[in-house]
Amino acid sequence: MKRTLIIIALVGVAGAVTAGFLVKGSGTAAASYRFVAVTRGDVQQSVSSTGTLGAVRTVQVGTQVSGQISELHADFNDHVRRGQVIARLDSTLLSQAVQQAQTDVDKARSNIEQTRFLADQAERLHAAESLTDTDYRTAVYNAAVAQTALAASQIALRRAQQNLQFATIRAPIDGIVIERDVDVGQTVAASLSAPQLFLIAEDLRRMQILASVDESDIGTIADGQPVQFTVQAYPNRMFVGRVQQVRLQSKTDQNIVSYSVVVSVDNADGVLLPGMTATVTFEVAKATAVLRVPNAALRFRPSAAMVAEVQAARVAAGDTGAARPRADSAAWAARRAGAAGAAGAAGAAGAAGATQGATGAPALAVGQASGTAGGAARRANVVTLWYVDASGKPQSVRAHT
Repeated sequence: MKRTLIIIALVGVAGAVTAGFLVKGSGTAAASYRFVAVTRGDVQQSVSSTGTLGAVRTVQVGTQVSGQISELHADFNDHVRRGQVIARLDSTLLSQAVQQAQTDVDKARSNIEQTRFLADQAERLHAAESLTDTDYRTAVYNAAVAQTALAASQIALRRAQQNLQFATIRAPIDGIVIERDVDVGQTVAASLSAPQLFLIAEDLRRMQILASVDESDIGTIADGQPVQFTVQAYPNRMFVGRVQQVRLQSKTDQNIVSYSVVVSVDNADGVLLPGMTATVTFEVAKATAVLRVPNAALRFRPSAAMVAEVQAARVAAGDTGAARPRADSAAWAARRAGAAGAAGAAGAAGAAGATQGATGAPALAVGQASGTAGGAARRANVVTLWYVDASGKPQSVRAHT
């Protein structure tokens, strides 16, 4: 008995579900559309990229001699002048090297006096035939070697003196310290590459962005082109710049070729800081006072039923399509005037060459024709936009982009 009740219950549930599907399938759902309004305004074509803000000129301050940092006279964000002392190395060993070099010079001078005396004496003895030619030439040679040794010791003295001067680190340019990489007591070793002590930016009132642009877009970038960019620190503020240079050097990352574009930026208020990431928009082309609809309206694909219904209505009305009004014509505006209550909402994108009568036209449904005719229209910069007339039926109209 229990098993029979379970079977009856399952059959009832299955029947209810089947009935629900049948009822749902028999109903006709009304088509819904998203509408946008035709407006007049400016449109632009742009290329987007990202880059890093930096100073126009930065100098890495290092040291040519090794030693321990004994004094620091500059810190982060300090403004320095060219030639200003910003650090000193412990000069104990360098001073001793100067003293040693000076001692070598004095020794060389004394050796010159001795060798000259011997050379003069050898010359007299050689003239009196009391000295062999070999001994005479040896004495002259020793005098010449002593002279050369003095010159070498003088060079070593100047080198030691110069190294002593290198122990005092001076700012090479006027600017602001943006990096300090050492502390007092730290030992720096100057070997094949000079260690960086400071990084000085020349002038942060003028900055630049190094933006990476893909090779497919680099052909549209040119010197002097206007640029807009934003930074994460000020998301609601739009900054402006200008293309200063398109560098010829390419970079390849994962088989993607890109080029560096230098954008000059005015930073008079000092809000932009080195290292900020900038989202850059290059203005490639611009049109003013044109009719606009969103790009989504150009990507709409109508159903076969919609196309068939429109074609049947035109055939019945004797419209072959040759005299079909355009979206930028007064005739189209007059036709749309009767459908003013059929649509609503706003949008933006491009339709050029429009007359003033079209600016007040009602909204267009998001749409574009498909198939062979649509492809031919796109090749001729002609698109088909779809709208709903006063009776609620979809209609189409052609427009030039």
